[in-house]
Amino acid sequence: MMRERFRGPRARLVLLAVADDGMSTVEYAIGTIAAAAFGAILYTVVTGDSIVSALTNIITRALNTNV
Repeated sequence: MMRERFRGPRARLVLLAVADDGMSTVEYAIGTIAAAAFGAILYTVVTGDSIVSALTNIITRALNTNV
């Protein structure tokens, strides 16, 4: 009788510990946050003065070459 009483809560605890419900949503959320952070860092690097001037110099040299 006592064993039957504890079987239900124990089974529920095991099910809660093993269940993966909601994990995909959390994984998508973390991936989205990581992608947004990477985009922000990339935008900061690309719009920095050194990168813009380097790209401008490369384009200027390419357009001013004699073929």
